[in-house]
Amino acid sequence: MTRYLMRRILALVPVALGVATLTFALIHLVPGDPVTAMLGDTAAPADVAAMRHQLGLDRPLAAQYIGFLAGVAHGDLGESISAHEPVTRLIAERFPATLELAAAGLAVALLIALPLGTIAGAKPGSAADMGAMGFAIVGISVPHLCLGPLLMIVFSLDLGWLPLTGRGGFAHLVLPAVTLGSALAAIVARMLRQSLMRVRHADYMRTARSKGLGESAALIRHGLRNAITPVVTLVGLEAGGLLTGAIVTEMIFSWPGMGRLLITAISARDYPLVEGCVLTFALSYVLVNLMTDMVYGIVDPRVRPV
Repeated sequence: MTRYLMRRILALVPVALGVATLTFALIHLVPGDPVTAMLGDTAAPADVAAMRHQLGLDRPLAAQYIGFLAGVAHGDLGESISAHEPVTRLIAERFPATLELAAAGLAVALLIALPLGTIAGAKPGSAADMGAMGFAIVGISVPHLCLGPLLMIVFSLDLGWLPLTGRGGFAHLVLPAVTLGSALAAIVARMLRQSLMRVRHADYMRTARSKGLGESAALIRHGLRNAITPVVTLVGLEAGGLLTGAIVTEMIFSWPGMGRLLITAISARDYPLVEGCVLTFALSYVLVNLMTDMVYGIVDPRVRPV
């Protein structure tokens, strides 16, 4: 397992370099002058020149790229123009809130999807199966922009059970987590159902049933481990997407995370802060995929090197 882990970490290095390069290219090579966008068309030439010098945009592109990589390697992403604080500090203050929301959304998705997918896969065609898949269709069909306000109206304004917006205790986390995790729950439930239906006819399942185990017992005790393997891959890919998908949810519930920070930076045309937020989201996605590979190696030892 140690060898497998080292191989995956080494493979992460060129991916991280590619992510940093792509982030640099997206910010620096898009049409238009970012300084003019930040200061406006009526800015004095002296102010434009000073801002370009402050951001290092008056240097050759190759020098900017090398300096950017050097700063990333040392954890220095520059200074925010609007907040006049280091970008790294602003991200460090907001990222835990986004991570908390994404983790809660993932927990909600798994708590809903695993029982529903198992019940639906154990008895395909039954009323439980149709009910579970009906929920999956609704979960996939309703976007966050609709589900979030609907939950706020019902559980905050009408019933008064949960806080409306903001970040505080567990109660503040419930509605955003349900909003964020509902679509993933539907996807995972459908995937688990399909996986369980595939393993129902495997040789080891027939052997388990021939030894006296019932259909459902054999499926849960012997089939679930093999059926869960593609689900792990799906959850890993979608978990990274939860970090970026949290942007919409954070705006709906006024959650003080990275999503709101990024939207604020874009509105203020804060070039260094936008670059830092995009890079953080991208690298987080890469790290989540690395963790998925580790879990995949534990669930299915066949993928590990001999």
